[in-house]
Amino acid sequence: MAQTKISTAKPGEKDDAGKAPANIPAATDFSTSGAPRQVTDFDPSHPAVDDNPRKDTTLDQNRIDFNDPTLSESEAVAKAMAEQGSGDIAKIPDADK
Repeated sequence: MAQTKISTAKPGEKDDAGKAPANIPAATDFSTSGAPRQVTDFDPSHPAVDDNPRKDTTLDQNRIDFNDPTLSESEAVAKAMAEQGSGDIAKIPDADK
């Protein structure tokens, strides 16, 4: 469980301890949901922590959807529609606006 740091700043002094770099190492392991597995130092049963964020969701809601930064918005929509068999974006009025 995380330990709370008690400020040593005197009244009127600024306490910058919370602005220090977090020093959290990058994840090297990922769960099947795509979420990074990182060591945590908090209690996941705490009421402020959602220990099951995917509860009551569907498989479709949990698919990983990576955006392609090399595509324009209209190209991305056209690609998604083509992959879903939803037709031609050229038939949608004002598709590029």
